Amino acid sequence: MATPRPILIVEDDAALRSTLVEQLAIDGDFAADEAESAGEAEAKLANANARYDAILLDIGLPDADGRDFCAKLRREGRQMPIIMLTGADAEADIIRGLDAGANDYIAKPFRLPELLARVRAQLRVFDNSEDAVFTVGPYLFRPSAKLLMEPARNRKIRLTDKESAILKFLYRAGGKPVPRQILLNEVWGYNSAVTTHTLETHIYRLRQKIEPDPSHTRLLLTEAGGYKLDPVAGNPPA
Repeated sequence: MATPRPILIVEDDAALRSTLVEQLAIDGDFAADEAESAGEAEAKLANANARYDAILLDIGLPDADGRDFCAKLRREGRQMPIIMLTGADAEADIIRGLDAGANDYIAKPFRLPELLARVRAQLRVFDNSEDAVFTVGPYLFRPSAKLLMEPARNRKIRLTDKESAILKFLYRAGGKPVPRQILLNEVWGYNSAVTTHTLETHIYRLRQKIEPDPSHTRLLLTEAGGYKLDPVAGNPPA
């Protein structure tokens, strides 16, 4: 199973916020962080170690209109899916929320299965979009383009389909080791003709591309019967 995907809930209703945190964690697909105001959310997003794959954003925050905050996040270049939560479901409100940059809009009271389905749908779209960019060591990783960019050296590294899929799945594991067989199944499917030797060959080639010194790996590590990605190793100094 992949590591739960981090979601930031920005909602001033403490009871609803608590319910959402609990419900998002039930299936193990998501791990929720929470903020009760735009200011608190901004502080969490500014943390260099923070990573959120999606944001659930209430419109009626104590210190801001959620739509204005959404527009601000977009101006700052934050591209993750944002789903607006609101009691105002008039067409004009929906249009204003979408115009602010929200990906989706769900009116309260909502059914939790529907909300979870919408979050999953938006993440599927985002993961395959041109906007999806992940930081891996000194690189910016664009899975849709199968490309690693290293701004400090002004160079680009092209990846194969499988190399990109391996890197993306290991990144989603959040730094935890992924057993070889699970990685094999996720990237190649349940194909009995493909062996762990195939995976090891691809890992070797990927290391030749991304490791400064492939004989002393820092990014793509062998551990606990599998592999893990350390996405902060090799980052340039702040």
